[in-house]
Amino acid sequence: MDFRALFLGFLQGVTEFLPISSSGHLVLVPWLLGWPIPSLAFDTLVHWGTAVAVIAYFWRDWVRLLQGAWQGLRTRSLDDPNARLLLLLIVATVPGVLAGALLEDFFEGMFARPAAAAGFLLLTAAILTLAESAWARRSSAPDDPPRPLTALSWLDALTVGIAQAVAILPGVSRSGATIAAGLGRGLDREAAARFSFLLSTPIILGAGAMQMFQLFQSGDWAGEVSTFIVGFLTALISGGLSIHFLLRYVRRRPLYPFALYCILLGILGLTVAALRG
Repeated sequence: MDFRALFLGFLQGVTEFLPISSSGHLVLVPWLLGWPIPSLAFDTLVHWGTAVAVIAYFWRDWVRLLQGAWQGLRTRSLDDPNARLLLLLIVATVPGVLAGALLEDFFEGMFARPAAAAGFLLLTAAILTLAESAWARRSSAPDDPPRPLTALSWLDALTVGIAQAVAILPGVSRSGATIAAGLGRGLDREAAARFSFLLSTPIILGAGAMQMFQLFQSGDWAGEVSTFIVGFLTALISGGLSIHFLLRYVRRRPLYPFALYCILLGILGLTVAALRG
């Protein structure tokens, strides 16, 4: 079981931040391999692994954001760009929170349908492709160049937040949808990626907290401690590495390879679903 924990922890950490959908992988891969669905305790701990990874990677950013918020409260203004960015992150978080709370049963039903996850991977591929095409056209227009993170608007934040809400569906990549939304709104590549990762912090923490609450209620503590530790640490390490990789990659390179990967995995999942009936 420790091998499965190692593999699934690695899978969670990598796919949580690369634009290829962690939820889609965690639905499809055990189903394709004939493995049992991971326990709530294991699922909770690997999500906390990725939460710790994103907080550790961006801790300096969050310190600056909180310092800016404190300054903004003292002066009752948003002149500090960090205070303004934190408020925009809160705005962008709201659609995902509302969607998760109001449509919880619907989303849970989707996680029990591997064919749906495979189909949504194709949607992720389309989102990435369309966003890259739109960004290429915009970046070639000298009168409307891509904007940095300091130029983020309220509409930009809300658009990215809605994309994050849609990405609750298994197979729709959270990072892919939010980065694509940022690119579509005209942010530069690094700004779109950084805002996406900062935005992931509260949603991953919130999801982890909800899972922890469910875990307390279920009393599902009687598992293998070593399995949980392996999954947590693997998700933590692989998550940090995938954040570092994607931030460097997306500055200069397009997202088309990830779109192609989603197409191939989506077609594989749909084919196997059709063969299994």
